[in-house]
Amino acid sequence: MPTSQISTVDALIGSGDLAATAATLATLPHADIAEVLEHLPRSRRVIAFRVLRKELAVDVFDDLPPHAQRHLIADLGTAEVAEAFDNLEPDDRAELLDELPASVARSLIQQLPPAEREMTGVVLGYPKRSVGRRMSPEFVHGYDDETVADTLVRVRDRGHDAETIYTVPVIDRSRDLRGVVSLRDLLLTAPDTTITTIMKRPVFAAADDDAEATAQRCIDRGILAMPVIDHDNRLVGVLTLDDAVEVIEQARDVDEARAGAREPLDEPYLVSSVWSITRARIVWLFVLAVSAILTVNVLEFFEGTLEQMVALALFIPLLTGIGGNTGSQAATTVTRALAVSDVIPRDVARVAAKEVRVGFTLGAGLGLVGFAVAWVAYDLDIGTVIGLTILSVCTMAATAGGVMPLVAKTIGVDPAVFSTPFISTFCDATGLIIYFTIAKAVLGI
Repeated sequence: MPTSQISTVDALIGSGDLAATAATLATLPHADIAEVLEHLPRSRRVIAFRVLRKELAVDVFDDLPPHAQRHLIADLGTAEVAEAFDNLEPDDRAELLDELPASVARSLIQQLPPAEREMTGVVLGYPKRSVGRRMSPEFVHGYDDETVADTLVRVRDRGHDAETIYTVPVIDRSRDLRGVVSLRDLLLTAPDTTITTIMKRPVFAAADDDAEATAQRCIDRGILAMPVIDHDNRLVGVLTLDDAVEVIEQARDVDEARAGAREPLDEPYLVSSVWSITRARIVWLFVLAVSAILTVNVLEFFEGTLEQMVALALFIPLLTGIGGNTGSQAATTVTRALAVSDVIPRDVARVAAKEVRVGFTLGAGLGLVGFAVAWVAYDLDIGTVIGLTILSVCTMAATAGGVMPLVAKTIGVDPAVFSTPFISTFCDATGLIIYFTIAKAVLGI
């Protein structure tokens, strides 16, 4: 979305020319209008939404992210957005309801038609991070005892209400999942052919499965619509590819934010308030400040060693920087591998063994350079201390950085929390202990 269009709409609203605002927005596709509204200040976003035609406003509301939808509901009231809320898919509706106050959520649900209310209730019945919360209960299915012609009739009759028709789950009369068939195969197969002869073995998920892991599996396999079943193997919904992409993008935003020691922003940066940006950063800064006290305590413990060999203090930034960066690289790599299911928590021993070797190899190369520089600048003993420390710190940091995300996943903590911020602090403190221990041993102080 060009910033010029956002600036144009912003300026028109600021000048009070609402007719021109409406005309300008009407020339854009509804997805682009949603992006313009998202990047407007909240006070002007509600004005822009008000000047849209009713039919266009419904589509634009559907394209807005949940935080922007929540603000419009708060600013306009439930009555003015009831039709747009009704137009949302049940999974998108559930995501929005999670962000609203309970009283507002109840009011909106009560205004839904009975059928939409029931489908929304199905989605809301599953845990927040489960795939059941992100699936669509609106789908077209086929029966394993019917023909291609029968299934195509059902696709034509019910397809306009379904979120996707390109993959049709096949069930038996007890609603147990039996297979899937593509719309392409239905259209290219003789009408009197039985569905069971062309259906394929389904790749499916349980409704209680983790949404992010399931979404990644859906994307990796290029599945247009993954069937979702309950604990009795009955079909309850489908996870579409576009919803899977949305789940992964949201998870990626959170991981990237926490890797940078902050929480993700609800709004685009330029329309976020100073307070919201501060709030997203300050908690993490306090946590890191408290954990950094450990590094100070280590330095205090080895104060006597530093007094006897002041030159050791000059290398502290180098060694802590190498340790923190090595650990962060390993943590980021393994966190990514977890996200795409390249590794799982029970691979911790294999990951540790590999990172020990990687860390040792890195440490050997960097340690050799550190040894040569310190030897030339000071003496052989200082060079030996620096070389051995870099070798040890790299090995330790890579191993710890690789293992911590797996441990975090095992205990139910977001692995991104254990990436850059905490790994760096841990490696700083541990690296200093290794440094001064080697120094005391080699220099005899």
